[in-house]
Amino acid sequence: MNLFGDAGGLLLGVAIGAISGLIGVGGGAFLIPALIFFYGMTEKRAQGTSLATLLAPIGIFAFWEYYKDGQVDVKLSILVALGFAAGGWFGGLWAQHLSDTVLRRSFAALLILLGLRLAFGR
Repeated sequence: MNLFGDAGGLLLGVAIGAISGLIGVGGGAFLIPALIFFYGMTEKRAQGTSLATLLAPIGIFAFWEYYKDGQVDVKLSILVALGFAAGGWFGGLWAQHLSDTVLRRSFAALLILLGLRLAFGR
């Protein structure tokens, strides 16, 4: 079930890219739910598709604007990226052994907790 066709995918990418460049979050918080609700994907397929978008230089232009303004810790970014690669491999391996329901509920709970922390925490 693809409600928007191929052009919709490009528009979705533009929208998620704009949100990501603006507030620094995109794939997990917005792309995965959009793929599930608008494209009828399962949780695992949406997660896999979201991860595939990260293989390209996603965010490079937004990064460049932050970098030019001196708002990037390059050393920390490299270290986090290396950890992200290892963690992503282990997480992807683990996700294949969980049901879509468990993954979706875990993802929703994490977003709720993060939202509450952002809204009310320091």
